[in-house]
Amino acid sequence: MKLKQLMNVIYDDHYNFDLGVLKYLHPFEGAKFRDIFEAIKPSSKINIISPKQPVEMVVINEFLSSIMQHRVRNKNGILKALEIPNIPFLSFNFIDKKILTPMRWGVAGTQFGSEQVLQKGGVYWNLSGGYHHAMHQNMEGFCIYNDVGIVYDQLIKNKLLSANDKVLIIDTDAHHGNGNAYTFMDNSNVTILDVYNSDIYPTSKFTRDRVNISVPLKSGTQGDQYLEVFKKSLEKITNEYRLAYVIAGTDTLTSDKLGKLKLTVQDICNREYLTLQTLKNLRIPTVILGGGGYSKESAKAVTEAIIYCENF
Repeated sequence: MKLKQLMNVIYDDHYNFDLGVLKYLHPFEGAKFRDIFEAIKPSSKINIISPKQPVEMVVINEFLSSIMQHRVRNKNGILKALEIPNIPFLSFNFIDKKILTPMRWGVAGTQFGSEQVLQKGGVYWNLSGGYHHAMHQNMEGFCIYNDVGIVYDQLIKNKLLSANDKVLIIDTDAHHGNGNAYTFMDNSNVTILDVYNSDIYPTSKFTRDRVNISVPLKSGTQGDQYLEVFKKSLEKITNEYRLAYVIAGTDTLTSDKLGKLKLTVQDICNREYLTLQTLKNLRIPTVILGGGGYSKESAKAVTEAIIYCENF
């Protein structure tokens, strides 16, 4: 039986990384957001909305440490975090326009979805965002700005959240969300559920120990086993949360060479359905974020998951 509640999808064409031949330098499918949009836009059951502008650097700098405020303007540091070779002819302006600006639009989508869901309830699905390896003092793993951390601070500043409100992060990306764990290391009002491949990056015990509901898996874990342990972890969630973020990475697919798990596209659909069903039953406003996805099937998996859950 399908869930029954309006699905709002956040997309802007600025999300896409249009890098030309440089797209071969990293396996991330930079234009997949457009592919998802084109596939879902004919549906009359999906409400597609956009942020008005990218998040401003002044907002990002409020979150970043003073050292990081300088590092995010340094080409070499950015390329290292993006896992792209240091190519001399690449200017910072090119990187800023083609990669960093789309990421700032992704952060804006997370903020827009958070503001909307806190006022209206339901679910907002941001096709971008979910930069869960970035922190206030570091950038890594193709993540420059920690959108959840940045937006959390802005929600409190703008009095949409209080410092005492409980927030839940459900991270189903194949990689442990070390950036979110570090960002909220000393914040007991933020609960993190993280199901990840424990054999791969990042392997920091310090951040893994911060996770409240930890579901470490081994390389080669099949979809049925993944869904079984994930369902049990969801049963530990209560209705105390004012807001939930879901890092819905598709790097758990068998076709994804970085995640090294063995989920099918249907497994991804079932996972997102389980998540939304749980959060709906608990009446927790939810923002879903894109997370990682490094295979040709990534756009297909997100598309089919949205359509599978569109009537929830």
